[in-house]
Amino acid sequence: MAAATSGKREDLRVTKSTAKTPLAGTPSLLRAINDRAALELLLENGPLSRTQIGTLTGLSKPTASQLLARLEAAGLVLPVGTTAGGPGPNAQLYQVNPAAGYVAGLDVTTSEVRVAVADITGTTLAEHTAPTKGWPAAETVARVAGAVAETVRAAGLAEGSLHTVTIGVGGAPDPVTGKLRYASHLPGWHAPKLLQELSAAIGAPVSIENDVNLAAVAEQASGAARGSEDFVLLWAGEGTGAAIVIAGRLHRGFTGGAGEVGYMPVPGTPVLRDVRRRNSGGFQELVGAPAVRALAREHGLGAPTAEESLAKALETPGAGDDFLAALAGRLAVGLAVIVAVVDPQLVVVSGGVPTAGGERLRALVEEELARISIARPEVRSSALTGSPVLLGALQRALSAAREAVFSTH
Repeated sequence: MAAATSGKREDLRVTKSTAKTPLAGTPSLLRAINDRAALELLLENGPLSRTQIGTLTGLSKPTASQLLARLEAAGLVLPVGTTAGGPGPNAQLYQVNPAAGYVAGLDVTTSEVRVAVADITGTTLAEHTAPTKGWPAAETVARVAGAVAETVRAAGLAEGSLHTVTIGVGGAPDPVTGKLRYASHLPGWHAPKLLQELSAAIGAPVSIENDVNLAAVAEQASGAARGSEDFVLLWAGEGTGAAIVIAGRLHRGFTGGAGEVGYMPVPGTPVLRDVRRRNSGGFQELVGAPAVRALAREHGLGAPTAEESLAKALETPGAGDDFLAALAGRLAVGLAVIVAVVDPQLVVVSGGVPTAGGERLRALVEEELARISIARPEVRSSALTGSPVLLGALQRALSAAREAVFSTH
């Protein structure tokens, strides 16, 4: 898996917010701001010399030297060789100390839990996958903690090394009660004190985030939405959901349920009553994996999975073209509703169905959306490899760990 990215945008916002406190302008705060800026530069650019840090931050050589001495004494940077090949004497290079902190990210589904452990620079040290089918609900916390512990061992780290853990699940934590909503498919994840129990079992603070929101975090940091402040990510696979980013920040909604578009009534499906009990809805009935398989069978392209059906369609002229056009029309109908409300700069399509459909499906969706929507945002496919949810979980955990570690030396 590619290394997780630095989360610079989110971290810099925190720095700017801190600079507005009554302590703004004091020597200690200015040192903290300069130290943080230098650490961000090292994360983004790799090893740098004192002179390079001074040039990039605008600090004098003596101030840059003092800064590096502080960071080295705090265990946040390390000397890593010298420059070579340039005029003048070789200069000492510094990098962020990978051992300054470790984090874990998890992607939890009904079939498996994927765990990754990374150091503070974002380099992934180990990954581990454990099946979740057949887990007794009462053993969820213990088994999750066991999967994390095994990944920590595989990374060569001691027990208790993790600073922060972020878990992505197909639901949404209520911001008031903390209870996991929209997740009846995940038994064992609704205990009143789930976070406290997970934190105690893992030995580090744990946060839970909606899986599609985390996919959007990853796309914004290093994927198709990099540089975009207003976008929607539509996820279509076994489940259907969306993440909404406005002015660079996730919009979660009053109860944390923003983006639960699988429940959204759309043309082409009956309006379902009592969607909480049924745990389903209109748009899911159009573009979820079971609906994709059914649509494929109608076109003579039946296969065990939605992804295999799409692979068949891409290789079958005529029937495959008709199937892809019909599926693109379904996806565009739901997107048109979202776009009419949010008016995003960009739409990113992700998940098993769009990924399997590739560029042909993406182009058809964009074309159909332009026909039925006043707003016509660009539609892009996910640009990430591996699990976008796992990458987003690592990214979120890294942001939290860096904020804590870099601000307390």
